[in-house]
Amino acid sequence: MPEGSFLDRSIGQIGYVVENVEETVKCYYELFGIGNWHFYTYQRPLLKFQNYRGKPIDFSARIALGYLGESRVEFIQNLEGRTIYTDFIAAHGYGVQHLGIYVPSMKEALAEAAEAGFSVVMEGGGFGLDGDGHFAYLDTEERFGICYELIERPKRRHEPEQIFPSPLS
Repeated sequence: MPEGSFLDRSIGQIGYVVENVEETVKCYYELFGIGNWHFYTYQRPLLKFQNYRGKPIDFSARIALGYLGESRVEFIQNLEGRTIYTDFIAAHGYGVQHLGIYVPSMKEALAEAAEAGFSVVMEGGGFGLDGDGHFAYLDTEERFGICYELIERPKRRHEPEQIFPSPLS
């Protein structure tokens, strides 16, 4: 791989698959005081496209985004559909499912991943206010013991469906 490839970046996110995202967030808040979780439901129409193993799908997942110190954390609860999350639960139960890497260009990062021999297991996009934003999970788990997710952040995000704890509390 050339210098500066998609894996030559900091890990920007740690992703956990959880049984109940609301309960997990509440537990982290009560035990550790970690708050300001932003909730979204990733499904259509928020996600403009969704693919699993190269085919269009419809899935829904409830996510909560927050920080543990400087590290971005994503808790994911699969709601509907066969996904990389249900695959992970079947193989491992609940826990750390991916390490996320923020990339400036998904197109370039995916080309680098393909050149390295990795394909996309699941992806979705269009979740930004301007229809941008794209995530892609690569088939790296068997080789590296963890799934890597490439994330091209949207320029502007939708307001969260919920914030915990409530800013009005």
